[in-house]
Amino acid sequence: MEEATARRAAEALLGEHKTGVKFKTFDAAYGLAAMPDAYDIQDQYVALLRRENGDPVGYKVGLTSKTMQTFCGIDHPIGGVVLAKRVYRSGATVQRGDYGRLGLEFEIAVRIKSDIPASAQTPAAVAPHIDGVCAAIEVVDDRAADYSNLDVRSLVADNSWNAGIVLSNFLAQWPDLESMLGKATQNGAPIGEGFGRDILGHPFNSVAWLNAQLASRGGGLRKGQVVMTGSVMKTVFPTEPADFRFEFAGLGVVEVKVA
Repeated sequence: MEEATARRAAEALLGEHKTGVKFKTFDAAYGLAAMPDAYDIQDQYVALLRRENGDPVGYKVGLTSKTMQTFCGIDHPIGGVVLAKRVYRSGATVQRGDYGRLGLEFEIAVRIKSDIPASAQTPAAVAPHIDGVCAAIEVVDDRAADYSNLDVRSLVADNSWNAGIVLSNFLAQWPDLESMLGKATQNGAPIGEGFGRDILGHPFNSVAWLNAQLASRGGGLRKGQVVMTGSVMKTVFPTEPADFRFEFAGLGVVEVKVA
C-alpha cells in the first residue's frame, strides 16, 4: 500500500477513536486488500499514537488460542505494538470511560534478552533470547465490535486492539510453561482459566511467530522488548468497577483494578 494512502487511513482511524465511533470494517476506498496492507496502516497508526503514548517497547500477539480464534472467527495469530505509556505495573487502575469498550485478556508475557535474528522462527531458536517470563493482563479496546462478522484486516490496522498491558514481576527462571494453569478471578470469583499450552502449544511458539512476522517486514524482536503471547481464555469485558486477578502457579500473580 502506498504510504500516503496508509497515512490517510491511519488518520481516519485515529479520528474514529477520538470521536467514539464503533469499530467497523475499513472503507474499501483505502484499498485494504491483504494483510500486508493492514500492517502498513498499523505502522502509520502507531506513528500517530506515539505522540501521546511514547515509543514502542514491545508487541502483542493475539488469537493464539483456539478459544480466542473461535470467539473472533479468525484462525491465525495477529500482531500489534505496545507503547511505553501504556505499560502498567500489577495493581494499576484503568478507567472504563477511557475506552470505546474495555476488554481484559489473561496472558503470559516474555522479555527479550538479546536481538533475535530473522532466522529464529521456532521455539527452540527463540528460547535463548528470552530472559524473563511473567503473568500479564492485556488491556484491549474493541470499540464494541460485532464478533459475528469481524474483518481481520481492519482489526490488525487498528493495532490489533492493543490499548495497554499490565505486568507482574518477570522471573529469570520459570517452570514448564506448557503444563502451567492460569486462573482468573473477578472480585475473588472465578471467571476463567487456561494452560500455557493453549498459546499455540507453547508461549514461545507465539514469540517465534511474531519474530517471523516482523522479519517478513524487515524487522525483528530486539533486546529489552516485551511480548504478550496471547490470552489463554476468552476476553472479559468489565461492565462495572471490579478487581481482577490472574495467577499462574509457579509464575506469579498480576492484578488490575477497573474503575
